[in-house]
Amino acid sequence: MSFTGTLDKCKACDKTVYFVDLLSADGTTYHKACFKCSHCKGTLVMSNYSSMDGVLFCKTHFEQLFKESGNFSKNFQTCRTHPSH
Repeated sequence: MSFTGTLDKCKACDKTVYFVDLLSADGTTYHKACFKCSHCKGTLVMSNYSSMDGVLFCKTHFEQLFKESGNFSKNFQTCRTHPSH
């Protein structure tokens, strides 16, 4: 008997995700090890993550993004405080 596995691909690495390593967040499939904050690369858990436009963040960096930029701009790493604000 052959094992057919799954056809799901991890959004982060684009490799096949097998059931024992599958994590689904916001309808998207990830390997457990690939479910990381896009800013600090820290491993995320289902109870402590946020996402915006498919980009994953830990709660800390998601909140920091909003506080620094005043919105959820995709330019998180280049956000600067403007002197006029």
